[in-house]
Amino acid sequence: MNIGGVHMVGPAQKTNILALTAAVAAATGLLASCSDGSGQAQAQGPPQGPPPVVVAQPVQRQIIDWDEYIGRFEPMQRVDVRPRVSGYLQSINFRDGQTVRQGQLLFQIDPRPFQALLAQSQADEARARTALNLARSEAARSRTLLNAQAVSREEYEARAATVASAQAALGAAQAAVRARALDVEFAQVRAPISGRVSDTRIDRGNLVAGGSTGEATVLTTIMSVNPIHFQFEGSESVYLKYQRQNRAGSRTSSRFAANPVEIRLQDDPGYSIRGRMDFVDNALDARSGTIRGRAVVANPDGFLTPGMFGRMRLLGSGAYTGLLLPEAAISTDQTRKVAMTVGRDGTVTPKVIELGPMVDGLRVVRSGLSPNDRVIISGLQRVRPGDKATARLGRITAPAPGEGPQVGTAYSAPPAASASSSQSGR
Repeated sequence: MNIGGVHMVGPAQKTNILALTAAVAAATGLLASCSDGSGQAQAQGPPQGPPPVVVAQPVQRQIIDWDEYIGRFEPMQRVDVRPRVSGYLQSINFRDGQTVRQGQLLFQIDPRPFQALLAQSQADEARARTALNLARSEAARSRTLLNAQAVSREEYEARAATVASAQAALGAAQAAVRARALDVEFAQVRAPISGRVSDTRIDRGNLVAGGSTGEATVLTTIMSVNPIHFQFEGSESVYLKYQRQNRAGSRTSSRFAANPVEIRLQDDPGYSIRGRMDFVDNALDARSGTIRGRAVVANPDGFLTPGMFGRMRLLGSGAYTGLLLPEAAISTDQTRKVAMTVGRDGTVTPKVIELGPMVDGLRVVRSGLSPNDRVIISGLQRVRPGDKATARLGRITAPAPGEGPQVGTAYSAPPAASASSSQSGR
């Protein structure tokens, strides 16, 4: 209480102050005990050793590089079906989109006008043959009379000239018969090639224009489907690479035929379509710096359709022994690719490497590593160059090679070109 400006402490308040003072003293003693005991023990614990990492030697395997291209399928043959004679379309003898055979009847033009002209030409031929027979008889009689000096030589020569004229007239009549017979034949429009036919461009009953010029009516279009071409374009740089490899003989493999290709479609998980190169153009396009290439692929069931896009890979090298690492073991130092290795003394040493294609989920290392290097494949984030590390031996696991070629896609500057041809080592 407060008496005369002096604050007096009562018995109850004095008891509370004493209890609070004791609690503060106990807490202070506890903190001092922690600082002098367990806390100091933690600060002075044994230091940790070098960080643990997992190391393994690179996998060695026979590698074949494959270069990738984007292209599309094209028919080996494409024909616009046009009539050779004009007339009224009498019948259509196929279904739109049907697969047709070479020589199959597609359209029938009314043949009656051509048949009538053929009959007339045949009659002209018969008349010319009769005239020739008569001229020959008269010439024979004239020769007999000439020998008996009953006619003049001028008359005999006139009879002989009549025979020659009659022979020429018969030849012209026979030619007219063949021409009219062709018109009758051309009234039947048949498939010039085997393949898949498009839809009909004109209905039955219409007048169609024939002839050999571009004015002839297009009736439909046929595209061959088996085999089929795969067209692509490639860069000049890789064309040069192939040319030099072909000259050195290093772009061959006993495992494959000449210039094999493998293609996969947009929804394919792998390269399941196989073929071979059959053409490279004879010049590069000066505007784009690319060259046109082509592969041929079997298509017995007609599944591959002209205009369909695909991704193709082409043999880019012969077989060579390569070293492979997982992507997790490769780090980037600015523009360089680096693999961290651990020496026998535990020192971490970086090695600058040159990378190649992906093969079965592993990356090919073209240079910078030796087969005996111990590369860090796990724990790379725990160490820096020059540090010490505790190396535990691990193993790089790679899928077993498949039946076909190794999946090595060389990432050349796309698109790239094949230089394979009969003149360039195909």
